[in-house]
Amino acid sequence: MAKVIIPQSPVVFNPEDHTYYLPSEDRYLSGITDMLHRQLFPNEFDGIDEATLSQAAEYGNSVHEALDAFDSCFYNDGRQETQDYIDLCRQFNLSHELSEFTVSDGQNWASRIDKIYRESDSHFSIFDIKSYGAMTPDKLEKARWQVSIYAYLLEQQCPKANISRLGVIHLRNKEKRDGTYDHISEVIILKRIPAEIVKDLLDCDLRGEQFINPYCMPLEYSSQENRIRILLQEKASIEEQINDLKERMKNDMIRQGVKSWRTETMTVTLKKESQRTTFNATLFKKEHPDIDYGPYDKITTIAPSIVISL
Repeated sequence: MAKVIIPQSPVVFNPEDHTYYLPSEDRYLSGITDMLHRQLFPNEFDGIDEATLSQAAEYGNSVHEALDAFDSCFYNDGRQETQDYIDLCRQFNLSHELSEFTVSDGQNWASRIDKIYRESDSHFSIFDIKSYGAMTPDKLEKARWQVSIYAYLLEQQCPKANISRLGVIHLRNKEKRDGTYDHISEVIILKRIPAEIVKDLLDCDLRGEQFINPYCMPLEYSSQENRIRILLQEKASIEEQINDLKERMKNDMIRQGVKSWRTETMTVTLKKESQRTTFNATLFKKEHPDIDYGPYDKITTIAPSIVISL
């Protein structure tokens, strides 16, 4: 297979006002950050003052610039975050391909991917650089949505590109008030959100509708995921044992010519072999399309149920 080269997007990014302009249609496209804030994380910055947000943005931009300088011309500015980045790239075999790369569906959406790494001739990884402090579950979930949307848009822009890994490169080395340093250096691999769910999110926002997040499971149940998994595995194992036991009992009863076995508290009954006749309504309707079957249809209400897939 020929080496896949990711094409540049025709969308023009303006860093001053953070807008995405599509010259061929003389219009602006929507960015991902504001959409995520509207749809999924409306309370992300509650209780955080503007000064704190500004300082965090300034520090984050400086980290991004240092990493971009290294990736573009191997310039190491000597800061701890840059050295940590170099070490993580070696540890996780991250071969730089593109930085701050604009991706778009060419119609409504555009965004910038922090880092794209080449895995093979046709496979790539997408990582977002994070420089804040504690990686809370909400921050990690937002990052998962971000990189999943990036992957979706990149595959729209370059259908031959396959995305192998998604994740966060979490770097921080900031002095605290007590003189010690908040030092973080880690790679967090994230599970991709399926493309159909990403598309549903984007389409809902375009229609002005509120997206129903399928991953918004109450803590009461999400905290029991491991217990649910164990119970279902035990259930499957028990059912397999019961079916095996019933099969052996059936064969022995047939061989002995008995119809039932009894104990003081249990009865085992052998059901005779029988035939069941069913009516193939689908075939009959196909062969007799002129007949009105409405009066013969019996409508049964089925109670709601759930299916748990692991």
